[in-house]
Amino acid sequence: MPPTLASLVHHSALKLAVRAGGDRLDVPVRWAHVSELADPVPYMEGGELLLITALKLDAEDPEAMRRYVRRLAGAGVVGLGFAVGVNYEEIPKALVDAAEEEGLPLLEVPRRTPFLAISKEVSAAIAADQYRAVTAGFAAQRELTRQALTEGPEGLLTALASQVHGWAALYDASGAVVAAAPEWAGRRAARLTADVERLRERPVPASAVVGGPEHSDHDDRVELHSLGTGRRPRAALAVGTASALGTVERYAVHSAIALLTLTTERSRSLQAAEQRIGVAVLRMLLAGEPDHARAVAGELYGGLLDAPFRVLVAEPASARGHADASSHARVPGTADRAEDPVGALAEVMESAAARSGETVLVVPEGERLVALAADEGAAATAVAAYAAALEDARASGAEGEEDELIVGLSGPAGPIAAAAAYKQAEQALSVARRRGRVLVEHEQLAAGSVLPLLADDAVKAFADGLLRALHEHDATGRGDLVASLRAWLSRHGQWDAAAADLGVHRHTLRYRMRRVEEILGRSLDDPDVRMELWLALKATAPD
Repeated sequence: MPPTLASLVHHSALKLAVRAGGDRLDVPVRWAHVSELADPVPYMEGGELLLITALKLDAEDPEAMRRYVRRLAGAGVVGLGFAVGVNYEEIPKALVDAAEEEGLPLLEVPRRTPFLAISKEVSAAIAADQYRAVTAGFAAQRELTRQALTEGPEGLLTALASQVHGWAALYDASGAVVAAAPEWAGRRAARLTADVERLRERPVPASAVVGGPEHSDHDDRVELHSLGTGRRPRAALAVGTASALGTVERYAVHSAIALLTLTTERSRSLQAAEQRIGVAVLRMLLAGEPDHARAVAGELYGGLLDAPFRVLVAEPASARGHADASSHARVPGTADRAEDPVGALAEVMESAAARSGETVLVVPEGERLVALAADEGAAATAVAAYAAALEDARASGAEGEEDELIVGLSGPAGPIAAAAAYKQAEQALSVARRRGRVLVEHEQLAAGSVLPLLADDAVKAFADGLLRALHEHDATGRGDLVASLRAWLSRHGQWDAAAADLGVHRHTLRYRMRRVEEILGRSLDDPDVRMELWLALKATAPD
């Protein structure tokens, strides 16, 4: 620990005596400073032991001494050393009383003890304390490194919590708690998610302090540190303690930051290699070569291909076209994810998969993203939750157009049906774009109705063109061919039932249907014609 007034008083060679403030000797001494100025405060930083002989002071004037001592205490001076036998044979009573009133420790320095001896002792004690701190810091670093190598991040956090006499937690790129030590700290760490999110918006490296005496809602003081080497952090570290960190604890935290950065930040070459493997696996699956895909996937993606998976295709709402699955993919992390909704979705999937220990294949291709995720797995579930959150934000107007995302998700498939699943995902993506939705699953299309698909502008244009001649005929007041056609088709060509619906004779209805055939130049006996006319009527029907 650093030197204190008490350690100096107890030093047998210095022979210092306490004349005032004896109950405040446990304060640390940052330096010993000699000044005979009447007002040395402008040259003080706080924490000093001031040494004087009162060469330029009227130490016997009570009022002058009260002002002098009050100024020193206000400047953070921790003690006053007065040399006797130089200008005064003993410390004047006015100075002793002033020191007692202000609670400033006053030490009597005998004539045979030079100020230099006190300064040297303070300097030596500070150096020894710094050496102990460095030595302890290196020991902490060795222990943290050993834990990181043998036990992984969990062991490192346990060692760090012990070193700082508090708790520690690790967050992933999405702000979720990955690990915490001790175990109870997980609940405390989870309450800091919003603070971690704010930290992630700042360039790396970034840190913040939350809690502590200035925050009444938390008793502990928590330091948050971003982890990563890119423009945006890949993770964050939280360290909670009862008070501010000391030198040794600071060494431990900095070591943990470095080790966790190495642990969580994979090298760019490794990322690029994994990305190339992912592109190759996806390309082979879509080419109908599942055996070759398994061989290339190996242990990296092999487990994903052993169970049903879903294919996901995502792109920004403002995307202009897309690339195919064989195009060159960019490496994740090279885009600014703050303005990249597709990159943000990739982080969500990868983080969820990492927490659950499952495998996910994510292949960015231009503005798009193609991914394979285990059916009903954590990544697929996280995508659904993320899309729901975006839908809610969009409904409340919190998200701008530049942040919008559209996602298509296939039904469950295996390696043999990967190409079909990819087509399903693209179809669902197209529907999501037309409907203004964030996420559409292909299974929802099969379980729903085809009628919403008729809202497409191209379908409406076709319907308007097909029925235009009939509408023009009806507009002249020469009959009601459109209504008659709708009634006849809805009754599956049953003349009596359709005529009853219209309130006309069946011969009148027969005449009208012949007029429809004549005007359109099409036969109503053709089932394709009847289907097209029915869909056209549905597409142009009022809401």
